[in-house]
Amino acid sequence: MPPTPPLAPGVPDAERIGDRDLATWRTRPGRWFVATVARLVVLLGRAWRWSLANLALVLTTAVGGAVVLGATLLSAEVYEAVVDSEGLAGLDQPVLDAAVASRTPRSEQLVTHFTDLGGTVGMPVIAVVVVTVLALRRRSWLPVALMAIAAAGSVLVTVLGKDLAGRARPPVELAVPPLETSASFPSGHTLNATVVLGLAAYLVMLGRTHARSRVLVLSVVVVFVVAMGLSRVWLGHHWLTDVVAGWLVGLAWLGTVVTGHRVKVTLDRAQRASPLTTALPASSRATGTRNGEHET
Repeated sequence: MPPTPPLAPGVPDAERIGDRDLATWRTRPGRWFVATVARLVVLLGRAWRWSLANLALVLTTAVGGAVVLGATLLSAEVYEAVVDSEGLAGLDQPVLDAAVASRTPRSEQLVTHFTDLGGTVGMPVIAVVVVTVLALRRRSWLPVALMAIAAAGSVLVTVLGKDLAGRARPPVELAVPPLETSASFPSGHTLNATVVLGLAAYLVMLGRTHARSRVLVLSVVVVFVVAMGLSRVWLGHHWLTDVVAGWLVGLAWLGTVVTGHRVKVTLDRAQRASPLTTALPASSRATGTRNGEHET
C-alpha cells in the first residue's frame, strides 16, 4: 500500500483521522462513487432546498442500507443451506457444549452482567452518553445524526433478519436465565454492539493525531465487540453462526454509515470552496492522475 498523501493544511479535525483526510478518495472506484453521488444530489437539490452534503448522507446510507438489508436476507437463505450441509453450523453444538462445561455459578453471573450491556437498555445508554459528550464538546449535531442513522438501521436489519430466518435458539436447558424468546439469527446483541460501538470509536478517533490513542480506542472496541458475541454463545442464548452473522452484517452497515459521512465531508468541503457549482469535488479529483497515480 502506498504511503498516505500529506494532509493538506487547514483540514478541520472533524474531517480527518490522524493524517488521513476523510475527503481524500485514494482509489478510482471511490472517486467514481463520490462523483456519482455528487451528481445525483445536485439534481435532487434543485428540487429540494436542502444541503447537498446532507442529501448525500441520506442517499448513501439509504442505498447502502438497502444493500445491507438484502445481504442480510440472503444470509438467512445461505444459513439454511449451511445447516443442511453441516458446514459452519457443524461447529454450533460442539462450541455450545464446551461453553456449558466451562460454566460456574459465579462466572454465569458475571457474564450475564456483561452481556446486559449489549441489550435493549445497555447499548442505547452507551450510545446516548457517547454522542452527547461528543456533540457538546464539538458543538455539532452530526454525532447525534450519525448515531441515530446507525442505530435505526441496525435495529431494522436485526428485526427483519430474525423474522425471515426464524431460527430457534439453543435448547433452554443449556441456556443461562433469563431466557429470550425472539428468533436466534442473527445475534442482535452482537450486531448492535458492532454498529454502535464501532461508530462511537470512529467518532472518537476523528481529529486524533496520535496513533497510540487511536489504536487504544479501536482495540478496546474490538475486544468488547468480540467478547459480547462470544458471551452470547457462552450463555447459550445464541449459536456460533448467529454471532458470526451479527459481526459480518454489523460491519457492513457500519461501513455504509462511515462512507456516508465521508461523502458528506467531501461535498461539504466542495461547497465551501465553490458553492453549488461542482458535481465532482476537487478533493476527489486531486488524489491521483491517469499515469502513476497511487491506488489502494
